[in-house]
Amino acid sequence: MNSPATALSDGATIARRNLIKIKRVPDLIVFTLLSPIMFVLVFAYIFGSAIEIPGMSYREFLIAGIFAQTVIFGSTWTGLGLAEDMQKGIIDRFRSLPMAPSAVLVGRTSSDIVINVISLVVMSLTGLLVGWRIRSSFWEAVAGFGLLLLFAYALSWVMAVIGLWIRTPEVFNNASFIVIFPLTFIANTFVQSQDLPGILQPIAEWNPVSAITQASRVLFGNTNPTMPPPDAWPLQHPVLATVGWSILILIVFVPFAIHRYTKAVSR
Repeated sequence: MNSPATALSDGATIARRNLIKIKRVPDLIVFTLLSPIMFVLVFAYIFGSAIEIPGMSYREFLIAGIFAQTVIFGSTWTGLGLAEDMQKGIIDRFRSLPMAPSAVLVGRTSSDIVINVISLVVMSLTGLLVGWRIRSSFWEAVAGFGLLLLFAYALSWVMAVIGLWIRTPEVFNNASFIVIFPLTFIANTFVQSQDLPGILQPIAEWNPVSAITQASRVLFGNTNPTMPPPDAWPLQHPVLATVGWSILILIVFVPFAIHRYTKAVSR
C-alpha cells in the first residue's frame, strides 16, 4: 500500500510532466490566456458603458468576475488532459509503473494550480491596464488570490471526474462548457445578482461562483460600502462560503475521482 508521501512524490513527477508538455506546446497556454483577456476588453469597453454599478466603476466590479471565470476555465485542463491520456493509452503505461494510483490525479490537479497562477498574473496586468485597482491591504489581496486558487483546485477534481467519465477530448470540451457557462453567467460575475430576473436571482445568490466572485471583490476592496448588504447568506459571508464550498467539493469529488480512475484503469 502506498503512503501519502509516496503519492505526493509520484504526483509531483506527473505534475512536472504536464508542465513540460505546456512548455513544449506554448500555443495551449497562449490561447487559454487570450479568452479571459477578450472578455475583459469586450465587457469593459463595449458593455461597460451600458452597465451601471452604484457607487463604483464597472471595470473594478468586472475584474473579480473575470478572475473567477478564468480560474474555472483553467480547472478544465485536468479533465482535458485525462481524457487525452485515456484516449492515447498513456494511462495504461502509467498503470504498469510502480506508482500510487492517485498520483496521476494529484499531478494533474497540481499542475492546474501553476496554470492558474500564470493566468491570474496576466489577468491582473490586463485589469490594471483597463482601470482596475486593488484597494485593500497587501495580505487581503494575497488572501483573495489564494482563495481563487483554492476554489479552482477544488473544481479541478470535478473536471477530473468528467474527463474520466467521457474519456474523449472533443466531447469533454463540449461537456465542460455545458457545466461552466451556466455556472459563470447565472452568477454575479458580470452583473449584480439582484438585477437578474425571477428564479435566476436566488440561483445566482447560492451559486458557488457568486461566492468566490464576491469574496474576491471584498478582499480586493472592489465593493461599495454604502450599498446595503446582499440578502443571501453566501454573499453576506462570501469568504466563509467559498471555503465551505471548496471543502465540500473536495470531500465529494476527490474520492469519486479516485474511484473513477481506479475503475477506468482496471478495465
